[in-house]
Amino acid sequence: MSPPLVECVPNFSEGRDSVKIGLITSVLSRFPDVRLLDVDPGADTNRTVVTFVGPPASVAEAAFEITSRAADVIDMASHRGAHPRMGATDVLPFVPVSGITMAECAALARQVGARIGAELGIPVYLYEQAASRPERRNLADVRRGEYEGLAQKLADPQWQPDFGPAAFNARSGATIVGAREFLIAYNVTLNSTDKNHATDIAFELREKGRVARSGRVRPYYYKGDVMLYAAGRFPCGNCEHIAATAAEIREHCATAHGYDLDHLLRLNDLEPGELVGLKVHRAGRFKACKAIGWYVDDYKRAQISINLTDYKTTPPQVVLDEARRLAAERGLVVTGSEVVGLIPYDALLAAGRYYLQSQGRTAGLPVVDVVRAGVHSLGLSDVQPFDLKQKVLGLPETKPGALVSLSVRDLADEVSRDTPAPGGGSIAALAGALGAGLAAMVANLTHGKAATGVAPDEADARDARLSDLAARAQEQKDLLLDAVDADTDAFNDFLAARRLPNGTPDEKAAREAAMQAGLKQAIEVPWRAARAAFKTLRMAEVALAEGNPNSATDAAVGAQMAFSGLRGAVWNVLINLKDIKDAAYVAKMREDARALVADGQEILNRVGAEIDRRLGA
Repeated sequence: MSPPLVECVPNFSEGRDSVKIGLITSVLSRFPDVRLLDVDPGADTNRTVVTFVGPPASVAEAAFEITSRAADVIDMASHRGAHPRMGATDVLPFVPVSGITMAECAALARQVGARIGAELGIPVYLYEQAASRPERRNLADVRRGEYEGLAQKLADPQWQPDFGPAAFNARSGATIVGAREFLIAYNVTLNSTDKNHATDIAFELREKGRVARSGRVRPYYYKGDVMLYAAGRFPCGNCEHIAATAAEIREHCATAHGYDLDHLLRLNDLEPGELVGLKVHRAGRFKACKAIGWYVDDYKRAQISINLTDYKTTPPQVVLDEARRLAAERGLVVTGSEVVGLIPYDALLAAGRYYLQSQGRTAGLPVVDVVRAGVHSLGLSDVQPFDLKQKVLGLPETKPGALVSLSVRDLADEVSRDTPAPGGGSIAALAGALGAGLAAMVANLTHGKAATGVAPDEADARDARLSDLAARAQEQKDLLLDAVDADTDAFNDFLAARRLPNGTPDEKAAREAAMQAGLKQAIEVPWRAARAAFKTLRMAEVALAEGNPNSATDAAVGAQMAFSGLRGAVWNVLINLKDIKDAAYVAKMREDARALVADGQEILNRVGAEIDRRLGA
C-alpha cells in the first residue's frame, strides 16, 4: 500500500508582487518531505495558486505556517483583483492523493482551521467535505459578499465562523478551509477583449446556468428580456415549453431536460416555493462545473474561467468542445486553453484518447504520444508554455539510472559485465515488452485501413477491436518495461538481506525472515512479468489473425518474443523456489508455472503453424 499522501492548494490574494509571493512560498523550504509542485500567479486576478504535496502531518503544519506568513505579508485592505476573494489566504483545500481517505482529509482541514482561528485570530469557514453544515459546502455560498461584505457577514448569526473570532480582521479577512476532490482550474481563451463574450459562454457551460431570457437572444443571450414565472404561465428556461402549473414545469424540467428545477433555483440563491414572481432560470450544460468570464490584460484577451470540481463527471475536453461550438455560434474563436495549477495525469491521458478517437485514429499509442495529443488538442500552450513535468500530477517518471533509460548498446554492455544483475529476469521482461510493442504496432498499422470485401459496419467493428488490442498491448508493454528494473531491484534486495548480521540467534532469525521475504519478492516480480508476457502472446496471435497480411511476420516475431519473455520469467521463478521453505507455496507456484508455460506453448505452436502456412514453409 502506498504511503499516505495529501495535496494542499492554497489560493493567496497576491499575484503581482513577486517578492511577497516568494516570501510566502519560501516557508515550504522548512519541510523537507513536502514537495512544492507549482506556483501560479495571475496579475489581473491578483491571485496566486500554490500546490504542494507530502505526508499528512507535514502538509498540515506547512499549511498553517504558509497561512501565517501570508497574514504577515498581505494587506487585504488594499487588495483589488478580478477573482472573487475573502481573505489573504482565501481558500485552503486538502485533497487526497494516495493512501488517505476524504474523511481523513476533512479531519485534517478542521485541525488546521482550528489552529488558524485560535493562533492567528483569523475567522475560518469550513467548506466542501469538511463543511460544518450543508449550506456551507459550496465555496461560492461561503464567499458570497467577498471581503467587502465580510464585516456584515460576521455580524449575521447564521454566518458565525467555524473557528476564530467573529470579528472583522481588516488585514487578513477570512480563510475558507476544506477538503475536496481534485479540482481542475481551467481557463478557455477567446479571440475577444470583451469580458461579456466570455461571461455569456460561461453561463451556458456552468451547472447553475443563468437567468432565462426571450426575444433578442442571438448571438448573445444576455441581450434578451428577462423571463418571469406568472400565475398560469410557467415557461421552461431551456426550451419553448410553457406549463400551466408549477408542478407541471417541474415535471417537464426533470423528464425533458434531466434536472431538478428546485435544485437549480437554489444554486442561484432562490427559494423555489410557488415560483410565481421568480425569475426563470436556464440550466447550464455540465454538472460539477463552475464558470465565470473575465478579461486578462496580460493576454489582451477574454477568458472563460472554469473550475471542474469532478473531472471524471465533466472532463475538460468535453467542456472545451462545447465552448468551441458556442463560440462559433457567436462569431468567436476559442484560441486555446490553460491549466491553472496542476492537472492529473489520467485526465490529460483521457483527453488525448478522446481526441485521437475523434480523429478516427487508434488510442493504442505510447502514453507519451497520447498525452502529447491531449496537450495539443486542448491548446494548453496557447497563452503560455505548458511544461508536462511541472503541470501534470502523477506523470510517470523513470527513476535516475534506470536500466530502461539506457541505450540498447549500453544496456547490452551492462548485462555482459561480471555482475549478477541485471540478468535473465530483466532480459526476459524486455523480450516480453518488445513482443507487446510488435503486437501494438501491427494493430495500429491495420487500424483504419480499408479491407477488400469488408462491409462498413464490420470495418468499424474491426477497427474498434484493433484499437482496444493496441491499447491493451501498450499497457502490458509498460508493465514489462517496469519489470526490467524491478527484477534487478528485487535481486539486490535479496542480496542485502543476505548481508544482514547473523551472530546471535535473534539476528539469525531476522536475517532468515528477511531472506525468505526477499526470495518471495524475487519470485513475485518475474511471475508478474510471466503473466504479462502470456497476455502479450495471446494479443500477438490476435494481431496475426486480424492484422494487415503484410505485417504477419511482425506479429509472429511478437509472439516469439512474448513466449521468450514468458519462458525466461518462469525459469527465474523456478530457480528461486528451491530456497523457499514454505512447501505449500512452492507446490502451488510450480503447478501454476507449468500450466502457464503449457498454455503459452500451445499459442506459440498455433502462431508458428499459421505463419509457416502463409509463407509456404
